Amino acid sequence: MKKLVLSLLAMGALAPAYAGTESYSGKEMKQVAPAPPCPEWFADNEWNVSIWGTYAFTGTESDRTNAEQTEDDAVFGTYDRFLGGDHAWGGGLDAKYFFRRYFGVGVEGFGLAGRGSHITTSEEEHADSNDHAVGGVLGTITLRYPIHCSRFAPYVWAGGGGVFGGSNDKPDVVHLPLGGHIGSVTNEDESRGVGQFGAGLEVRITPHIGWIADFSWNVVDGPNNNFGMARTGVNFAF
Repeated sequence: MKKLVLSLLAMGALAPAYAGTESYSGKEMKQVAPAPPCPEWFADNEWNVSIWGTYAFTGTESDRTNAEQTEDDAVFGTYDRFLGGDHAWGGGLDAKYFFRRYFGVGVEGFGLAGRGSHITTSEEEHADSNDHAVGGVLGTITLRYPIHCSRFAPYVWAGGGGVFGGSNDKPDVVHLPLGGHIGSVTNEDESRGVGQFGAGLEVRITPHIGWIADFSWNVVDGPNNNFGMARTGVNFAF
């Protein structure tokens, strides 16, 4: 009988200790609960439409000779044969569809304000400016790498298509019947093939609105035609 009483007293004394252990264990489980996932700013299967302004500069140094030297000596200097001047301002837009947020295909269109020069042969040599709009349409492939848990996504792309409205300031040497020669520059409107490749960065302001800045190099068919483009603008994601 005494042994039974002692056993019951021992069990009663140990019960609070077990209860305390269970309560403490429950608190520990709450402390190691997983944190909520960080926000993702770029989505899978996402449409992107971007509107941007651009500054273009020619890959050929603009160092034309003056009208008198061009006509009398048939020396023309160096200059771009498509945009015409040494730079141009413009803008454009592009639309892309991203598969699994990393890979996208799209189309791009842009317009630039070009300027050429037309040197005529006359009693008094003179050069006339030729303002012209240059446009382009290209298909593009884009690789994007959204940085996890951040608003930033660097990207690279390449594309190809056509450019039109260029002014080929074409030098021409005319040999005179009695000897000697004269030079002139004429304008020829042209359309040519173009390849483009570039890299940039997008910063998402919201999951559906971002700011882009990038640079591309454009390789135009023919000599002295290539140009670079620095762009910045707004991207809308759907």
